[in-house]
This record gives sequence, C-alpha cells and structure tokens, in this order.
Amino acid sequence: MQFKTLSKLTLTALVAAAAVNAAAQTTGAWPQKPIRLLVAAPAGSAPDLIARIIGDKLNRSMGQPVLVDNKPGAGGIVAMNQLKTAPADGYTIALPQAAVVVVTPFTYKEANYDIERDFETVAMVGKTPMMFVANAAHPAKTFAEAIAIAKAKPDQLAVGNPTRTSIPHLASELAGMKTEVKFQQISFSNTAQGIQAVMNGDIALYVDGVGPLIQLVKAGKLRPLAVASETELPGLEGLPLANKVVPGLNVYGWFTMLAPKGTPAAVLQRLNTEVNQAMQQPDVIAKFREFGTYATPGSVADAERFVKSEKALFGGVIRTLGLKPE
Repeated sequence: MQFKTLSKLTLTALVAAAAVNAAAQTTGAWPQKPIRLLVAAPAGSAPDLIARIIGDKLNRSMGQPVLVDNKPGAGGIVAMNQLKTAPADGYTIALPQAAVVVVTPFTYKEANYDIERDFETVAMVGKTPMMFVANAAHPAKTFAEAIAIAKAKPDQLAVGNPTRTSIPHLASELAGMKTEVKFQQISFSNTAQGIQAVMNGDIALYVDGVGPLIQLVKAGKLRPLAVASETELPGLEGLPLANKVVPGLNVYGWFTMLAPKGTPAAVLQRLNTEVNQAMQQPDVIAKFREFGTYATPGSVADAERFVKSEKALFGGVIRTLGLKPE
C-alpha cells in the first residue's frame, strides 16, 4: 500500500515537472541550446572580431555557447538570406555591418531582403565614425579649405574610398551633396590600397573609418581634415568635426544585432540586455577601440529607430546618385 502511494506521488511529481518544463520552453526560459551567430564577413575581419568579442561575453552570461558562423560573400546576401529563413526562435541571430543592412538591398538585384520587413533589430553594437584625411603635403589644411578647392575646380579634387558604394564612399558623396561640390571619386579594391594612394600623393583626400587611419594621423603621415561624428570621442580629442563645417554631416559605419522577423519580444529584450551589459565592460570598450569602434548601448526601440534612419539616409544618397542594383 505504501509502495502504491509512493508511486502515485512520484508520478504526480513527474507530471508536474514535465508541465513546468514545457511551460518554460514556451514562455521564455531561453536559451536552452547553442545560439548561432551569423557574420556576413570572413574570419579575421573587423565584423568577425566584433562578433567574437560580443559572442564570448554572451557565452558567459547566458550559459549557452554562441557559435560564430562566418557567411561572407555577395555583399552580405548569403548571411542575410540564412537569417531571413531561419526559425524565429532566437537560436539564429546575426551581427552584420552597416553596408550589408542598408546599402546592399539598394545595390544588388539578388538582395531580396529588407531590414524593416524581414528582421527584428535587437541592439546597436557599435559605431565607427568616418574620417576625412589629406596627403600630408596637400595645400588643404582644413576641411573647409578642401571644399573651397573642390568648388573652384569641380570634379578635379580626387577623394579616395576603400570600395564603391561602401559607407566611406557614400559619406564622401553625401559631403559633396550637402556642399554642392563635385569631388572626383576614386574607389579602390580595399582599404590598404586607398591609404597607400593618399600617402603617396596619388590622390589628395581619402575617406574611411577612423580605425585604419588614426595611428597614421597621430604619426603625422596623414593630415586629419574632419571626423564625421556628432561629438568629440575618446581617443579622437582635438580632431576637427565635419559637422562644424558641413552641418549634419555625421556618418558612421556600424554593427547591429538582428533576429528573424517574429522572434518573441522576450527573447529580443533578453538579447538586448545582455549585449548592453557586455558593451559596458571595460575590456570590451578597449577592444572595440582598437577597431575605431565605440560601443552604443540602447534599447530595442533605439536600435530600430537608428537603423530605420540610416536606411533612409543611405537610400536617399544612392537614389540621388542614380545608382541601380547590379
């Protein structure tokens, strides 16, 4: 009799435990298995390293592995298509760079995705302000002088950028639009080629993120003309701001975390909280700074607003230039 009673109690306990477990699985006890983090860039690149820094922190704070999965190619289309078709359960997320999110959809015919329609914006991870630099011997000592020279001789002042339709390229085009100046745009195959060209004097000016330029500026090998950030940033003290010469010229490369459309709000909030906590840790701030990137904590709504505004900004530049998807 005692054995039967004990068996009933055990059975009741097991049923109750199963019910609790089932409820946990459906009401937000997440994560319960490894998370896949897609990166639209090759291993060793800045986006990859940023993703691994954040992924390592999430590993520790969430108790599940965050597995970085590099899916480079086609302007980020490969990674974004995989995210778009993944289950909306929080176990596949992505950390793409700005161009993948708000430029590729306007410039690649195969990019059948849209940030607002197909994805949930989870969190902003970091921003990298653009910097305008000149050859150290060029007569333009300031951004205003460079613009004046370009106005005097339209389409003759050569401004380089790392690749066509990159954020640096569009930053330079935006500067021209805001000042009614026509720069001679020179796009290279990569950052190294562009930097070498401006250092050699083959081009007068060059635009890129602050990361690959700041040490050359500090060493006196390149002349800083302007940093396109809203305010002065740590490590860039004393450098002129572009918006003091061209109002509203604030242009960044950036990284954001995305999830498939329909991912539960509780999962988005948990990820946002964990990413924000990671970005406030001193070692993360220091590692980001090595890439010229500044952590940008904020809410899910903040991230959504920012990305939407960037889509409008760069989409507008691309349409004004008359660039068509290829």
